[in-house]
Amino acid sequence: MITGLDHVQLAAPAGSEERLRTYYVDVLGMAEVLKPPVLARRGGCWFRAGAVQLHVGIEEDFRAAKKAHPGLRVTGIDAYAARLEAHGAPVTWDSALPGYKRFYSQDPVGNRLEFLEPLQADTP
Repeated sequence: MITGLDHVQLAAPAGSEERLRTYYVDVLGMAEVLKPPVLARRGGCWFRAGAVQLHVGIEEDFRAAKKAHPGLRVTGIDAYAARLEAHGAPVTWDSALPGYKRFYSQDPVGNRLEFLEPLQADTP
């Protein structure tokens, strides 16, 4: 039985870790999680915000997915979008999901990210 989601894994090209750290920590406000030494040798980085974890692993011949993405819940979505734009990250609003206000963006290596906030507090 599935009891929860532990993390989402994204991919990135070799040598992009510092750009990813700047984006996920400074722009998104996440904290870096130290990888276990045996896994750290593979490169990449892990990030956390509350119970949400994003792992970014190094992939040879990396190509960012065009459609696949994590959906990240936020509060104060307008201010959050402005924060991303102030750091030069693209923000593309999408009103197609009933009950939510949402936008898409990309990390520095092109991974697609969805940010959404329920219009009513009790929306699952």
